[in-house]
Amino acid sequence: MVCLVSRTGRHLQRYDNFGRRQVVGCIPYRYKSSSDGTISNDVEVLVISSQKCQKMMFPKGGWELDESREEAALRESHEEAGVLGIVECELGKWDFISKSHGTFYEGYMFPLLVKEELDLWPEQNLRRRSWMNVKEARDVCQHWWMKEALDILVERLKQQNEEKFPNFCTDLVAL
Repeated sequence: MVCLVSRTGRHLQRYDNFGRRQVVGCIPYRYKSSSDGTISNDVEVLVISSQKCQKMMFPKGGWELDESREEAALRESHEEAGVLGIVECELGKWDFISKSHGTFYEGYMFPLLVKEELDLWPEQNLRRRSWMNVKEARDVCQHWWMKEALDILVERLKQQNEEKFPNFCTDLVAL
């Protein structure tokens, strides 16, 4: 059963030793399929709108005391983007300052290989979601650190798929 309510409040929120709020996010991705069901080597990523404005980003939110980073990444992807899948190996850790709040954060990003896109999810009335190719997503993403995570994901997928798909991501080399 899928929960249709987002977690709220900060009573379980994690902070690092310097008092920075710890957040976790992921880059939901899939391999594009053609109309006949054939899976290609083209990658699409899912971006979502911010709650407060229409700027685009990847799902992310607070890492809480009762969950692992991977569990937090999966929860945030479900709550904000309405997708479920396989959380893969961490892309990295970034320290950044929130422009809107002026506070410091420690952010972790993970790839999420999407297995299911839900019709109903907790924040469906608060956000737009959109599948895009990597270049489009990089262009619209508002956070520099998420763009860096996307670059790392593209390079990782390229390396993993070179043998399987010799022409994988050749149009992405210029990023």
